[in-house]
Amino acid sequence: MPSPVPPVAKIVPVRHEQLGRTRTDDYAWMKDDNWREVLRDPAMIKPDVKAYLEAENAYVKTMLAPTEALQAQMFGEMKGRIKEDDSSVPAPDGAFAYYIRYEQGAQHPVYARRPRDSSQGGQGSGEEVLLDADAMAKGKAFFQVGAAEHSPDHALYAFAVDEQGSEVYRVYVKDLVTGEILPRPVESSTGDFVFSPCSQWLFWIWRDAEGRPARLYRRPARGGPADDVLVYDEPDDGFFMGVSLTSSRAYVVLGLGNQETSEARLIPASDPTTEPKVVEPRTEGLRYEVDHWPGDDGAGRFVIRTNADGAIDFKLVETEAAEPARATWRDLVPHKAGRLIAGFHAYRGHLVRLERVEANNRIVIRARDGAEHAIAVDEEAYALSLEGGYEYDTTVMRFVYQSPTTPRQWFDYDMATRERTLLKTQEIPSGHDPAAYVTRRLNARARDGQLVPITVLMKKDTPLDGSAPLLLYGYGSYGAAMEPAFSIRNLSLVDRGWIWATAHIRGGSEKGWGWFLDGRKDRKKNSFTDFIACAEHLVEEGYGKAGRIVAYGGSAGGMLMGAVANLRPDLWAGIIAAVPFVDVLNTMSDTDLPLTPPEWPEWGNPLEDPVAYDYIASYSPYDNVEPLPYPAILATGGLSDPRVTYWEPAKWAAKVRRCTTGGQPVLLKINMEAGHGGASGRFDFLKEIALDYAFAVWAVELGWEQA
Repeated sequence: MPSPVPPVAKIVPVRHEQLGRTRTDDYAWMKDDNWREVLRDPAMIKPDVKAYLEAENAYVKTMLAPTEALQAQMFGEMKGRIKEDDSSVPAPDGAFAYYIRYEQGAQHPVYARRPRDSSQGGQGSGEEVLLDADAMAKGKAFFQVGAAEHSPDHALYAFAVDEQGSEVYRVYVKDLVTGEILPRPVESSTGDFVFSPCSQWLFWIWRDAEGRPARLYRRPARGGPADDVLVYDEPDDGFFMGVSLTSSRAYVVLGLGNQETSEARLIPASDPTTEPKVVEPRTEGLRYEVDHWPGDDGAGRFVIRTNADGAIDFKLVETEAAEPARATWRDLVPHKAGRLIAGFHAYRGHLVRLERVEANNRIVIRARDGAEHAIAVDEEAYALSLEGGYEYDTTVMRFVYQSPTTPRQWFDYDMATRERTLLKTQEIPSGHDPAAYVTRRLNARARDGQLVPITVLMKKDTPLDGSAPLLLYGYGSYGAAMEPAFSIRNLSLVDRGWIWATAHIRGGSEKGWGWFLDGRKDRKKNSFTDFIACAEHLVEEGYGKAGRIVAYGGSAGGMLMGAVANLRPDLWAGIIAAVPFVDVLNTMSDTDLPLTPPEWPEWGNPLEDPVAYDYIASYSPYDNVEPLPYPAILATGGLSDPRVTYWEPAKWAAKVRRCTTGGQPVLLKINMEAGHGGASGRFDFLKEIALDYAFAVWAVELGWEQA
């Protein structure tokens, strides 16, 4: 049978002149001039662009047809590891306990509550259904609840819904006494909202025409658009916005900032209609976040996590509520280089913080008198996380433990008695034996001598002679740490003799905030060379073989995929670039796009800074495609994605396909009904993952045959 013929994208050169530099974009036509409307309604896509994307999807289907049985098998395995009627551990708040649960076969959850003293959630236990998301999703191609929250007085329930995948949310409020959803929902929201502590007001973030969070509004909790009051209008297009409550529920917090600078403004619960008060005015390079920790003596006190005074890995300071400006900040937990204070949560008698050292976490509990003790785990690689809960006046905190071999475990921990209670262990219906697997922590030496951690998961009997196929995952941006977590999905490769490895490269925060700073802006290339160093180290140690490795990353991790494809195409049998940010120079030069001004602190501003332009141009995957024997590539995207617009993977795939000197296929799959996160249903999403993994198997077998 003749090989399927891939679509050929037309070439329409567009010349860009910028800062005295010139570049030509042959595929700029793929960006729909009407892109703002497309994000909110994918049906608005131009006919020629739609036809091209559909042709690409058809090509993927034809090329991967031999893997359809494998896709179905993997999907069945992944689904079989999910307890379909699962439920979360109820979170107590006053007279109720709140939780989510799934009906058998449902794609979306039921949000519910029950009386606090009931033994379990579910029907027949006094359960009250607050929101049936699966019922609301019926007949919709995409449906996602971004946030759902009850009012502090338990009389109202608000939830944010996205029906396009564009992350533009409509916020509904439900009266829990009558059971009716109130008319006139909030429109064009980011999905970020809170009730005031008095339950009388709803605060929410408005998303502007460019898709950016731009304003904070307030309306009566039972009101409508005519009642909306503008609370704050952010003048800087480069600042993100978020709204939350302090742990004590004494303040509404408006958080503002980008990757380098932040500012917090507070609205007291005692006067929720007052103008927000600045804690510390924004200063370039100063980051901070604030929580309220009043003592039993009634004294108002704030605890602040900050990088002030050169605290690269952050410290905790305290200050009086009446005068919270920086001049009054006093060290509570001093800075310690290499120990990242990743987060914290306040309770009446205790302050809990999450620390990260060498790509592992620990939880530290601090009492009012300053005495501290830690929760740690004696494993090579694991993840601990905090679940803050609703209640402030309690000695019980909740945390989650997991590792690549160990399913999630939820614990309640009494901070006063140090008693630990296991509440739930993630159930794997098809069976899982942690003893059959092994997790290892390796360290690769980067080209500048830094040691880059690698977390490895494999079956105990997997040979380390280079014969096992290897999947190497990476991200390395925004300071996001790739936690050594448990995944029901990865087992479908590992059980087939694959080795799964995660590279904790610079650009993440696995080794502290300095690890992030050393992999961003004018040091971004460290992320790419770290990833390559990890691949080479794994090969040297017998965990893989060049040409039999599949690299995998998404979003900013997709940029990593594009970069390593250009730098070392010989290492990879295949590359999976999920919603990849690969057109960096063009995107960072387009101020109309949602994330461009907010992203300049991460990548640099090529519109005003020639050095930033040249550096981005030197690594931007799309701009550095050249005649090379590229490996097999699967690039994916979402038509309504506001973060990485669909034309980025489309342009990149077309250019790689035109330039490659090898015979490996370049595939582009665009979800025409979803955005950045892919399909919204829990099972539909697994089908997308199964396709990715089947492609990995296919790429290795294809590459091995041609070797």
